[in-house]
This record gives sequence, structure tokens and C-alpha cells, in this order.
Amino acid sequence: MENKKPKATSAGHQLGILAMTLLVVSAMFGGGIFNIPQNMSQSAALGAIIIAWIVTALGIFFLAKTFQILSSVKPEMKSGIYMYSRAGFGKLVGFLVAWGYWMSTAFGNVGYAVLLMDALNYFFPPWFKGGNTWQAVALASVCIWGMSFMVIRGVKAATVLNNIGTIAKFVPVLIFIAIALFYAIEYHHFSIDFWGNMKSNALHDKPLGSVFDQIKSTMLVTLWMYIGIEGAVVLSDKSDAKTVGKATIFGFIITTILYVAVSVLPYGFFSQGELATMSPPSTAAILSQLVGHWGEIMINVGVIIALLSSWLVWTMLVAELPWACAKDGAFPKVFAKTNSAGVANVSLWTSTVVMQLAMLLVYFSNNAWNVMLSITGVILLPAYIGSSAYLWRLIFTKQYPMKAAYGATTALLTSIIATVYGFWLIYAAGLSYILVGCVIYTIGLLVFYKARKEESPDEPAFTRSEFIISVVMVAVAIISLVMLFNGMLPEIYSF
Repeated sequence: MENKKPKATSAGHQLGILAMTLLVVSAMFGGGIFNIPQNMSQSAALGAIIIAWIVTALGIFFLAKTFQILSSVKPEMKSGIYMYSRAGFGKLVGFLVAWGYWMSTAFGNVGYAVLLMDALNYFFPPWFKGGNTWQAVALASVCIWGMSFMVIRGVKAATVLNNIGTIAKFVPVLIFIAIALFYAIEYHHFSIDFWGNMKSNALHDKPLGSVFDQIKSTMLVTLWMYIGIEGAVVLSDKSDAKTVGKATIFGFIITTILYVAVSVLPYGFFSQGELATMSPPSTAAILSQLVGHWGEIMINVGVIIALLSSWLVWTMLVAELPWACAKDGAFPKVFAKTNSAGVANVSLWTSTVVMQLAMLLVYFSNNAWNVMLSITGVILLPAYIGSSAYLWRLIFTKQYPMKAAYGATTALLTSIIATVYGFWLIYAAGLSYILVGCVIYTIGLLVFYKARKEESPDEPAFTRSEFIISVVMVAVAIISLVMLFNGMLPEIYSF
């Protein structure tokens, strides 16, 4: 009998529907949910918030549906979030999507570190205040490396811890919703200042402007809540296409219900102005007023559990794309190396170094979390747009399978809506963050050059069109840096 050696992957194990769904939920369901009431009410009243959730849920649904369709018609494209863009728009575009996604996951993990330290400050003030004291940076650095050491033992072991953490962090959220439903018996309170046009000094309210502007600003918050919906697709090498698709949709439904409940129910007993002025995490402040000190403690513990669980998932994701890209020749070959547990160790440790450097920068920053969060979203969006645009392209070039589980009309409608939604979010993010995002993408050109020379040493690293794109990117990056260091990008220049 032939003794076949198992195929090496970055994890080496197949994950079932429950594990994949929990990975998707945990990737999205981080500590941010515990501050949704305050985040959403910053610039919008209840009416605009409800509309924003409807619009966002539709956009994210079609994005999730895009991933489900692509995993069905292109099951051979493992780690599809990168390969979809590469197959549809060439090696450079595919690389840039992968590079941006990789950087966004690394920056996002540092964001988790900052939030975790801020949550710990509730129990140990003022050592970790703001997440950027020297004590916070030191402990966060230990956590960054600790997460990587857990993942290096294998994704299967890490997912067991993630499953426990995901289930555990549901408890405080469900308790919050139950208490909110119990206290929200004065249903007429939901209609007070429904569109944000009233002003009451006693309630800290102020007119919030047009409903459109309220919706636009609030939708940016909802976007951050859904980052991670592609988790099952990124880890698609660990399961079959059917499981990947179902996990994505199930994760979307679960998180949407929870997000809407946590952001809307507090309006049954607090005004927009009261919610907007609460200290984070606002769910803790709400329960403190409703049930006392124990509610505040429970929420802060929930924040810590949620952050640790989501952070673990994103540590798994951060090593996945460089490994997949290296196997395909888009990243230098060294990133394709794996250890005895099948984990992409070089990719993981390189990512850890990137996260450590970013964490050190946090110490010198007064507004690191907000800036990092916004940049993370901008450099991640091309991965979403590239995937939906690829599905669109499959249909127009008549490459879409005739006997696919989803008809071409359904796929076309799904891809168009998802693509338009992605471009809308880039517009809503603002020019400043787009320019800084271009700088991050431009740095990646050096890695692309090395990878291409390794793959084809006797051929030019860039095609003619790729060279033109690269020159434009370098020019925009230089202009962006000049503007940044001359204080012309006030949203960014906070260091």
C-alpha cells in the first residue's frame, strides 16, 4: 500500500460548520459591540441608526452572498480573498489586495491590543489608561507574542480556545439584551427625537444635521462591526466550499441580530445625547445605571474575553494570506515555509514583528486607535471590492458555470450591489485615509518585485501596465507623505 504524506497546509486540519461559523462570528464579534450604543449615537438619532443598519445589512448580505457564490463556483481557489482578485485582474492587483489585507489584519490586531489594555484599566487604573502607557505597551507586546505562540501550535488547537471564548463572550451580550428588553417597557421613549432635530440641554442633545449625513457617518461605524465576515473564505483551505458558504451566512445573521439589538434597545430608556456622552464601553455604563455595579463589572469582563477571542482568530488570519501568496509566487518563497504542525511559521513570525513595531508606535500617539481603525478599514476594502468585481467579471466574460447552484442573474445582481457598496464605503471613508492607505500599498511594491524576480528572474518584474500603475502609486504616496508631514491631513496627523 502506498504511504501518502498528507498535503501541507498552513493548518493541516479540516474544520466543521460549527467551528467555521464560530470563527466568522468571533472575527466580527470583537470588543466593539460593547461600545456600539455610544459609537452609533455620536452622530445619529434612532431613525438614522435604523436606516443605516438596514442599508448596511443589505450591503454586507450581498457581500457575504458573493463569498458564498464564489466558494461554490471556484472551490479550487483556496484563501479566495486574494486569489479572486488575482484571477480577475492580474498578479499586481492580486498582490496589492493580499498585501492590504495582510496589513489590515496586522493593524487590527494592534487595535485589539489597545482596546484590551483600556479595558484592563477599569480594574487597574491608571496603569493602562488609553492603551498607550508604557505599562500598556509592555503587556500588549507580551500578549501579541503570546497569541502567536498559541497559533504556532496549530489552528486546530487555536480553534478549540476560540470556540470556548466565542461562546463565553455571548453571555454578557445576551444578558445585556435581556435586561434592556425588560427595562424598555416605555415604548414611547423610542419615538423621542427620532430624527435628531430636537435640542435639550438637560439631555445633552443637539441637532444632528440632515438624516443623510447621519446615516453616512453611522454607516462607517457599522462597517467596522462587519470586518471579519470573510474569515471563513480566508481559511477556506481548512474546509469544503459548502461549509465555507454556510458559515459566512450564518455568521452574518447571528452578528446582525446582536448588533441591531445592542444599538437600538438603549433608546428605550436613554436619549441620543445621554448615550453619546457615556464613557466606553457604553454598555457597561448603561448596565451600571440600570442594575448597579455588578453589571458594569460583567461587561468589562466580557470586553476582555471578546477581545482575546477575536484577537486569537485574527492572529490565525494574519499568517494565512502571505503563506497562500507565497505558494502562488506572489510573495517571496520564504513565506511558504511551515512547521511540523502545518502552521505558516515564517509568515506568522513576520506578521508578529510588524504588529510589534506598530505597537511601539502606539506609545508615541495620542489618537492611535481611531487613526489605526480608519486606515485598517480603507486598506481592507479593496479585498472586498476585488472579490465582488471578480464575480461580476466571471459573468460578463461568460466564464460563470452554467450548472452552478446559483443562477447567473442572481450572481450578477449580488456582485453589482456588493461592488457598489464597497466603493460607497471608500467614498465615505474620506480622502485623507485613502492617501495614507496608498502609502501602505506602495511599500508592498518592494515585496512584489522580490517575489516576481524569484519566480521569473529573467523576465521584467512588472508588465507595462503594472509599471504605469506602480509609478502612479509611488507619486501619490510621495504627495501623501508631503501632505502628512506638513499637517495637511488633519484627520491623520495626530502623532
